[in-house]
Formats: sequence, structure tokens, C-alpha cells
Amino acid sequence: MTTLSPAADLDSTARQPRRVQSLSPLDGSTVVDLPVHEPADVADTVAQARVTAQSWAALPVAQRVHHLRRWRGWMWRHRSEIVDLIHRENGKPADDGLVELVLTLEHLAWVEKNAPRLLRTRRVQPGILLANYSARVDTVALGVVGVIGPWNYPLYAPNGAVGAALAAGNTVVLKPSEYTPGVSQWYVDAFAAANPELPQGVLSLVVGFGETGAALCNAGVDKISFTGSTATGKRILAQCATTMTPAVLECGGKDPVIVAADADVAAAAEAVAWGAFTNSGQTCVGVERVYVHAAVYQPFLDALTRHAAAITPGTSRSATYGPMTMPKQVDIVRRHISDALAAGGRAVIGGIDAIDDRVIGPTILIDTPEDCSAVREETFGPTVTVRSVADVDEAVRLANDHDYALSASVFSKRNGHQIAQRLRAGQVTVNSVIAFAGMGSVPMGGVGASGFGRLHGDEGFSEFVRPRGRVAQGFAIPGFNLVTLNRRPWVMPIIDRVLALRHRG
Repeated sequence: MTTLSPAADLDSTARQPRRVQSLSPLDGSTVVDLPVHEPADVADTVAQARVTAQSWAALPVAQRVHHLRRWRGWMWRHRSEIVDLIHRENGKPADDGLVELVLTLEHLAWVEKNAPRLLRTRRVQPGILLANYSARVDTVALGVVGVIGPWNYPLYAPNGAVGAALAAGNTVVLKPSEYTPGVSQWYVDAFAAANPELPQGVLSLVVGFGETGAALCNAGVDKISFTGSTATGKRILAQCATTMTPAVLECGGKDPVIVAADADVAAAAEAVAWGAFTNSGQTCVGVERVYVHAAVYQPFLDALTRHAAAITPGTSRSATYGPMTMPKQVDIVRRHISDALAAGGRAVIGGIDAIDDRVIGPTILIDTPEDCSAVREETFGPTVTVRSVADVDEAVRLANDHDYALSASVFSKRNGHQIAQRLRAGQVTVNSVIAFAGMGSVPMGGVGASGFGRLHGDEGFSEFVRPRGRVAQGFAIPGFNLVTLNRRPWVMPIIDRVLALRHRG
């Protein structure tokens, strides 16, 4: 869902590799081997997209939607290909790969249905001083949008920007993570296969490392959409600042869950287990911190531990979750667990011994101090901290006391919505976790270190368009014209009297 994950580092090196070789986290085999797009290649790709943008934007929205619908149908008919590719390149089980595809297609379907409404020109009131004018606001495409995607949800995450941008009339250049370029190549090729009559440049792919991402930011695109780590997001923003390129950033998270005294403890434990451990914890909106009312703390912890004990991580297509996609993420998980244990925390299940090369067993940490890295930093692995609190007020205070503010969840039978309204987060789920990610109508994005701007929903669509005011004089009022250097001497005294009545307070 955000996204979600640490993306490619933007620092270029003196000897940039000339090819991107994607290695499967399952067995180390090569999934794809692609040439790197150097800065000149990126500039050429954006230039082609710029040319194509004119004809693509000129199509009626119904025709663009038609092309998206054909694309969606093509991907569904070939679902076995992409599910297998996601499994091999990302490492997640086949069932999770299918879920990712389904979410992708559902979000495309929402865009197809709602784009005509969101692009409709609307009439607005011109006001009393210019009542002889008509006024309209058009919604127009930006031009060329650059999308930089992550490796944890390589299909679903960039699609939130790609689908909306294309429907709005933009062309798109997609730069995937170097860990999952094969999935993005399939996604872009699928669009071309479904729409062979379209010109080159509607949806394009550039592949590479940090230098390629930096080149895309500097290539004259009209907006950048980035999903990835906060650290990389800051570098993206710095790159974009040099060319005044606007950006929407969906960055890291350290998402909390509050379990109130009146919660359905069994349901909360089951949901938290999924939210914390699915995709090997590599989900930016995944559960990383849990604050449980003391009255239900032990029953909740016992239930969560039972769920964790039943998990079977591994490399098979049917495993509960797969290996870590990015090798260096294992070191981060190991450091966070070690820091928690050194600070007095305890692992009720898992821990350092649960880390085996790329596969990490589920880990539940308790008694972990709030200033520990396991609580303050995004872990992005199958770990979760659980803490007992005296009341909801303490839970809310601890949940909000964080640089990250992406998503949150609340479990309470009677007061869920009231608690949710007190949380500093981009989106909150009541009596469930992460459900918003499957809803095309709900905007998704962060606060603070978790980024800014939104994907999905009306608000996400608006990131890829701009308003254009359009006014026209309908008729002249003899002698009463404000838009002239030859204003009659009696005009302003009349306006003064009329507005004195209007604004007298």
C-alpha cells in the first residue's frame, strides 16, 4: 500500500553499473537483466512522452478510459504471468501476488468510473462586481508525470499515481526500484499489448539506480510521484527543488494500533498479526506499534502470540510470507531487535534467533522503551512492539508522539470513531487494519515525516491535474466597466455606496 518502502538511493556513483540485474530473494536466480537508462536516455524518454502528451490529452476522457479498461482486462487475463513474476522477483507468496494484482485492478476500475466526473468543467459565480461575466473552472492535465515506485508492492504502489495520471490526460514515465524492475516492465508492456494502436510514449519505463531517478526528477517532467523511504523522499524533494518540479511523496511509517478496554480482543489480535507480519512486514502502512489497555493486555498478547506461532515463513508459493526482498533490510531488522533487547525489552516470540539469512520469523517485542530504535524508526520487517497503557489518553499520546504519521488503527466497540479523530495520521481504520488501501475512493498519504500529498480517491486524482480559470464577458454595461483605463467618474461612488451596504458587518 505505500508504499511503502525504501526505494533506490539517489546518490550517483563514479562507476554506475550499466545493467540492472534483478535477483530473486527466493533462490538468488536472475529474474530480469535490463540495460540502465543513463540521464541522456531518460531525457529522450521524457521528450517522447512530451510529444505524445499532446495527442493523449486531446482524446476525450471516455476514450482514455476505454484504453485503461482494455489494459485492465489484459492484465487479468494474463494474471498467472504477473503473479508468478511477483512471487519470483519480490518474494511474496503467490496468493499475496494475486491480492496485489486485484487491488491494482480495482483501483484502475475506480479511476475509469470517476475520471469523467473529476474532469468535468464547472461553472462558478463571477461575483457582483462582474456579474456580466460567465466564469468556469476547467480541470486539465499537467503534461508528463514521473513516477518512482518501490519494491515492496511493485505493481500496486505506483499504479495509484499511474492510473490517475493517465486517466487525467498525462503521459507517464515510470522508474521502478532496481529490486523489482521486471514487474514494472510487465506492467508497462501490458499497456502496450492491450493498446497496440496508441503511439509510443503514453506509458514508458526507465530502469536504473539512483542516478536514473535523479535524472527523471531533472528531465522536465511536470510532477514527480514517489513512494518509498523518508530518507530517499528528502533527496527526491531536493532534486525536484532545483527545477521547481512539484512532488507528491508517500514515505515511511511506524503505524500504531490502539486496543481499548472494550475491544474485541480476538479480532484485534488476528488483525494485528496480519498487519504486522504480512509481506514479511514490508508494508509502510503495516502495524509496527501496539498500545493495549491494561485491562485486556494479557489476553491480547496471548492471542497475538498464538497467531504468530502459527506462521510459516519461507520461500514456497504457499508460505505465510516470504523472504526479505532487499538484503540490507535484514540488517535493519536485526539492529532494531538487538536495540530493543539491550534496552530491556523482551521477545515473547522470535528475536535474533528467528533471523535466518533472508527469512525472518515473526517477532513480538514487549517492555521496549519508547526512545528505542525499534519504536522510533521504521523497521520494515516482521516485528511489532506491544505496550500496556493505563487508558486511552495514554495510548493516544504515545501513538501521536512520533515523527511518522502515515496510518493508524483503533479497536473499540463503542468509541472507535471518537478515538480515531484524535489521532495524527493520514488515514485511520476502526476495528480493522489497512482496509483503506483496498478502497479506490479513500485518499492515502502521510503527515510529517511520512510525506505529503495524496494518492487514490478524488484528492489523489487532483494531484495530477491543475485548475484553469476561464471567464468571458457576456454583455457590456454601458458606462459601467471596471476593466478599463477610461472609467467614468460616477462609477466608483456608486460602487462605494453599494458595497457599503454589502460589507457593513
